[in-house]
Amino acid sequence: MQLNYKQTGQGPVVVIMHGLFGSLENLNIIAKALSESFTVINVDLRNHGSSFHDVEMSYPAMANDVLSLLSDLNIEKAHIIGHSMGGKVAMQLAMLNNDIVDKLVVLDIAPVNYHPRHDKIIQALQTVDNASVNSRTEADTLIKNYVEEMGVRQFLLKSLTKVATGYQWKFNLYTIVDNYSKIISNINKTHSCSCATLFIKGNDSDYILAEHREAIVSLFPNSKAKVIHGAGHWLHAEKPAAVNRSIIDFLQ
Repeated sequence: MQLNYKQTGQGPVVVIMHGLFGSLENLNIIAKALSESFTVINVDLRNHGSSFHDVEMSYPAMANDVLSLLSDLNIEKAHIIGHSMGGKVAMQLAMLNNDIVDKLVVLDIAPVNYHPRHDKIIQALQTVDNASVNSRTEADTLIKNYVEEMGVRQFLLKSLTKVATGYQWKFNLYTIVDNYSKIISNINKTHSCSCATLFIKGNDSDYILAEHREAIVSLFPNSKAKVIHGAGHWLHAEKPAAVNRSIIDFLQ
């Protein structure tokens, strides 16, 4: 089973991976900027977007999906970029196959365990799923009861697709819920990765904190950090020019 992906541009290969409840479309703004100098492989991770659904949702499984795709495409070396959950997949991939990673970019996530923080979003998604809505407007009205932030609602609604019977989520909601404890857990740590690594943090986000520095440095000793001011967890959407420039400067 091969991941769904979109390839653009020419040059050194860059692989981009989205976060939880997202799809490759969420990182198109990064893919477009990078495609001017790189071959960009923008992927839908398993149980997301147009990729296959499977009951397993661990980080080793997701990272191996990407490694299998690169093997199928005869790619022996690539820059790896991931946001949030995709950032953990990127770090796990580096743990599994350090040799295939040229440079690693992790957007607003750390190699640590996190406390549950998506309860309201999951309630909203399940409510929409159970309501058999007939429009995105109906879905948005339901989600608003749980999620006030318009930007978050718009992000979620991008994965609501029209089918013969109405609308449904493109991501595999109930498998994701069943595996949620794995998703918020740490990656499978096996060794320190020597690859050059850039952690990019949104200044207003609490996903990377000072207390995470030891965990980051122990696993990625050849790493540095960049803080994007005026941005939170969705830094690539809030400050795209600054994020894209930081990534391109690091890769080049």
